[in-house]
Amino acid sequence: MATTLKVLGQSAPSATTETTLYTVPAATSTVASSLVICNRGAVADAFRVSVSVAGGATATKDYLFYDLPIDANDTFIATIGITLATTDVVRVYAGTTGLSFNLFGQENT
Repeated sequence: MATTLKVLGQSAPSATTETTLYTVPAATSTVASSLVICNRGAVADAFRVSVSVAGGATATKDYLFYDLPIDANDTFIATIGITLATTDVVRVYAGTTGLSFNLFGQENT
């Protein structure tokens, strides 16, 4: 089994639009070690992060963070260490266009 440490996903999503940050590739398992959200804007915002098993539609049970506030020009860092299986999907959502999401971890093939 090969392990690759990497940036799993990066996104600056459109406002109020759920966006896929990362989908686990076929024949792969993943450990997402950290998630960094940066508010580049001059106003406070809020964000959502969800994990959907096998690429299913986002359900209420999937949320890790829901409308969590983030101050203007601030950064939120979560050390999460979650395990993901093939086709699991991490999705993000921002209230404005001022947020950047970065997911870091390792893929095992």
